[in-house]
Amino acid sequence: MPSSIIVIAASLCFGTAVLWAAAADLVTMKIRNELVLFLLASYVVLAPFSGLGWAHIGWSAAIAVGILIAMFVLFGLGWIGGGDAKLAAVIALWLGADHALVYVLYTALFGGILTIAILQFRLTPLPAQCLTVPWIMRLHAPETGVPYGVAIASAALFIFPATHWMKALT
Repeated sequence: MPSSIIVIAASLCFGTAVLWAAAADLVTMKIRNELVLFLLASYVVLAPFSGLGWAHIGWSAAIAVGILIAMFVLFGLGWIGGGDAKLAAVIALWLGADHALVYVLYTALFGGILTIAILQFRLTPLPAQCLTVPWIMRLHAPETGVPYGVAIASAALFIFPATHWMKALT
C-alpha cells in the first residue's frame, strides 16, 4: 500500500497542473512546455513510490508515447496545437494504460461538446463589458481555434478518481 502522503502529493500535483493547463489554454490558447514537464517530472518522481509496479509504469509510458505520436499526426494536420498533443500524452501516462481508451473517448466527447459550445458562443453578440477583455475577444473570433486543452483536462479530471492514485486512498 502506497503512502497516503505520496498519493495526496501526486493528486495535488496532477489536479493543479491539469486545471492550470485548461485555464491557460482557455485564456492564452497556449499550454506551456514547463507545465507539461512538471507533470512528467512529478510522475517520474512519484509513480515508483505509489504502489505501481514497473510493468504498469512501462505500459503506461508505451501508451503515452503512442498517444503522443497520434496527437502529433493531428497537430501536423492542423487540428490541434502542439501543447495539446504533449498534454494529452503526459496525462495518459498519469492515468495509466488501463484508462487510456476511456480517456481518449471522453476527450473526444468533451472536445465535441466544447467545440459546439464555442461555435454557439461565437454566434452570440458579446456584451459591451466583454469587448475590452482580450482573451474573450480572441475566443469569440471566428478565425481562432478551440482551446482543446480544456477538453483534454476535463476528461483527465473526470477519469482521475477511478485511477490507482485515488483508489489508493480508500
